Amino acid sequence: MTLLALGINHKTAPVALRERVSFTPDTLDQALNSLLSQPMVQSGVVLSTCNRTELYLSVEQQADLQEKLVRWLCDYHNLPEADVRNSLYWHQDNAAVSHLMRVASGLDSLVLGEPQILGQVKKAHADSSRDRALTSELERMFQKTFSVAKRVRTETEIGASAVSVAFAACSLARQIFESLSTVNVLLVGAGETIELVARHLREHSVKKLMIANRTRERAQLLADEVGAEVINLAEIETRLSEADIIISSTASQLPIIGKGMVERALKARRNQPMLLVDIAVPRDVEPEVGKLPNAYLYSVDDLQAIIEQNMAQRKAAALQAESIVVQESGEFMAWLRAQSAGESIREYRMQAEQVRAELQERAMAALRQGADAEKVLQELAHKLTNRLIHAPTKSLQQAARDGDGERLQILRDSLGLE
Repeated sequence: MTLLALGINHKTAPVALRERVSFTPDTLDQALNSLLSQPMVQSGVVLSTCNRTELYLSVEQQADLQEKLVRWLCDYHNLPEADVRNSLYWHQDNAAVSHLMRVASGLDSLVLGEPQILGQVKKAHADSSRDRALTSELERMFQKTFSVAKRVRTETEIGASAVSVAFAACSLARQIFESLSTVNVLLVGAGETIELVARHLREHSVKKLMIANRTRERAQLLADEVGAEVINLAEIETRLSEADIIISSTASQLPIIGKGMVERALKARRNQPMLLVDIAVPRDVEPEVGKLPNAYLYSVDDLQAIIEQNMAQRKAAALQAESIVVQESGEFMAWLRAQSAGESIREYRMQAEQVRAELQERAMAALRQGADAEKVLQELAHKLTNRLIHAPTKSLQQAARDGDGERLQILRDSLGLE
């Protein structure tokens, strides 16, 4: 059994590629069923966010394993392997465990230390394991990861500063508009990121806040909290001109806001500028919108520069967090090796038990036939001793013949020889 992590993220691929390999909530079950149908895959968890798509797997080690998994990923998304291969990373066993712990702790995020990723990892685990049993090793890896992420949050200052994609989007708005109290904002979507954006904007007392979402009930809950107006996605076309700032983050597979829609909104606004921040993957706003005069479009990748300005205070905390990950991943791998040893111990005990049972039955049969009891016991002890020490004796002799002093000492230690 081997633990693997395979994926792409914001460090290895642009948003244009990341959106092509993302898994949506609607397709997750289908994707998992397809993945688990691969002969080498025992169980798996799929993590897909705006900044990363990753597969965490428990697999049977075999030839061309990496080739087969990469091929599955590309075939599933109908992508040429050449378009994806150079952007993929591959981690195995300890490296896979460390990577997951770093991801869940926010150490591998676009925004160092951002807290949302832990919830996303937990949801990915819950969604992927729903109606599917994970192998004990993969399940233990995720449970250990959750405790490590909690420890990182408790023992370091990694989350002390309010730095996230949502915060960066609001920071961008504050840089472009002198005061948010004079602007109208349209939020598209009602997921976790939009919730954070809405709360940030409420703290800055925006003039008017609108929320457009596919499900009105979900949007209404958020609107009640932040004092916003709820509109349907279909109303965006007619209400877009009212918005000075549009921040969008949905799970839509197709753009919601097109170039023509923005052109008409700008005309109605008499070309007053609009800021559009698209933090969705796949993108909610057609990229061509960015070419329009007075339309300022930013994607998640464009937020990087803003985010970097808020990173300095987290660097020291990140070093401390990294040491925690090294320690905890080492402990997990020790547990994993112990599990392997446990199987060997069970096999060894079973083998010894079979020898004992066989020789005991022979001795009992001899006693039933009237053989001398003392002689039977002596023969039983002699044969049992010889059978049990046969394999270790051969190993000791072979190590001595090979001149392998290290192996000889290991064998002596395992046999309790001083």
